[in-house]
Amino acid sequence: MASEKRDGYRKNFSLILTFIILMSVLFLLSLGLAYRFSTKYIENEFVSEKVNVLEQTIKPYNDFFQKKLPEVSFYNGYLDSATASHFVDTVLQEYPFVSKVIFYDSEISNTPVSDGLNTGKFSFGPKNIYQFGSLVPLDSVELFSRSNTKNFIVGNDFNTLALKLVSYIESLDTTRMPSQDELFSNFSNVRSNKITYLNIPRFEDLKIYKEMLRRELLPSPVYEQDMLSFQLDPYKLRIINTRPNLYQYIKIEQLTYDPLDTTEVYLSTEITLPGAFSDYKLYFISSKSFVEHEIFSYFLPIALAIFFFYGILVLVAVLIYRNLNINQKMFKLQYDFVNNLTHEFKTPVSVIKIAGNNIKSANSLTDRELKLYGRILDEEADKLNGLMNKLLAFTQIENKSIQLNRDRIKIVDFIESTVESHRLKHPDFDFTYEVSGLKTFVTDPVLLGSLFDNLAENAYKYSPPERKKLHISARLIKGKVVFRFIDEGIGIPASEINNIFKKFFRIQNQYNQNGSVGLGLAFCKELVNFMEGEITVKSKVNKGSEFKIVLPYND
Repeated sequence: MASEKRDGYRKNFSLILTFIILMSVLFLLSLGLAYRFSTKYIENEFVSEKVNVLEQTIKPYNDFFQKKLPEVSFYNGYLDSATASHFVDTVLQEYPFVSKVIFYDSEISNTPVSDGLNTGKFSFGPKNIYQFGSLVPLDSVELFSRSNTKNFIVGNDFNTLALKLVSYIESLDTTRMPSQDELFSNFSNVRSNKITYLNIPRFEDLKIYKEMLRRELLPSPVYEQDMLSFQLDPYKLRIINTRPNLYQYIKIEQLTYDPLDTTEVYLSTEITLPGAFSDYKLYFISSKSFVEHEIFSYFLPIALAIFFFYGILVLVAVLIYRNLNINQKMFKLQYDFVNNLTHEFKTPVSVIKIAGNNIKSANSLTDRELKLYGRILDEEADKLNGLMNKLLAFTQIENKSIQLNRDRIKIVDFIESTVESHRLKHPDFDFTYEVSGLKTFVTDPVLLGSLFDNLAENAYKYSPPERKKLHISARLIKGKVVFRFIDEGIGIPASEINNIFKKFFRIQNQYNQNGSVGLGLAFCKELVNFMEGEITVKSKVNKGSEFKIVLPYND
């Protein structure tokens, strides 16, 4: 059976070990896949998150283009140098990427102009041109005026938008109202680093402009039109790094920029700026060691989740292994119990059967034979009765189905009675005892007697022939009755100390091969608990054991 037990443990351990090894392999594989997934995810983030950086970086430009520029039309062409200076001042303060502004104070009429655009009887030309921001930030610089002879070429900015205006007016459908997007796109011109904007006239004025293209109107009308050209500097855009842990460096470069530094391994990506900044791009660059920190930050929660799941599986495996061992151990204990109980019953039953057969087959029996067979039958019946009583008492105490009796006993007389009964059974049993601090004691004498008998029987059974000794002491210590049973037996191994009070447990040794069910000390433990006390043991192998019982003192 011991070999089967060891084989069972080895089998259980091998199965659980195999399971843990497989789970460990899966755990390591999962960690590897998780790290690979994290790496791919962060690398994809490195490419995709640039859109968010672009949106945040270019947001002031979009605000300027969609909200600030249309404010020019609020003036209906009646901007002068002072009003334009105030408007441009707010632009330069709110939008640092606007470096210079040219203001064209212009007019449309049927009278030809020397500087500007003339198409038949339709003319469009500047009266005055002012510059802001480049030389004197808050004051204007006059670049052109019809009233003086200063030599200045109007330039392509004005002419391009003037031609765009004429083309739009020629194709204008006066039977429907044009949309705001249509007007905005035809009254503005976006070029590299520059936006030119012409204030949008009223729809009624656009109809008159179309008439002016077809024929000369009398009297000759004059309409004020303001045009502003904004020079933009992309390098003054404030870069908003929405992922500082992902992008180590972000800079604005021309589209033709090609980095030459290859001394380290880098990750890089780029995205083109929109609108007037379309000749430039946002260039993102990070060293791989820098990106690895972000990969690890993303990987760590996944790894912890995998480790937690792995820990649960290992814990389940350990609990299964423990449960298998406990079940196997309980099975062995119960097997030993049934086997030993059968043996315990079989021996007296066999003796009774032999004695009975001898009596039945004998023609006549002498007085000596009658006494001999009578004593044998009586002793074996007592053994069976004692075994059955112990099992019954154990079950009753365990289920708390009996009452605890309380009788006053004289402790010296009680111990002497126990000693004498065991001396009669075992003449070679050397008993000594001592009592101090108490004379009487209120307890259940039957249960206390069972305790004494079991411990005395164990002391005799597990002692070598030359050391069959037992010393019993009873003392009153701090309101408790303390009994000590000290023998000089074979002792109990330290590894078995925690098991000796368990049901059906037997220590495998030369003294315990036959005749033990494994209930003696478990029965003692249940008795002491039932009597509201405690039992402990100290032991040294080949030196002896000391059982200590502490019970409440009632007197």
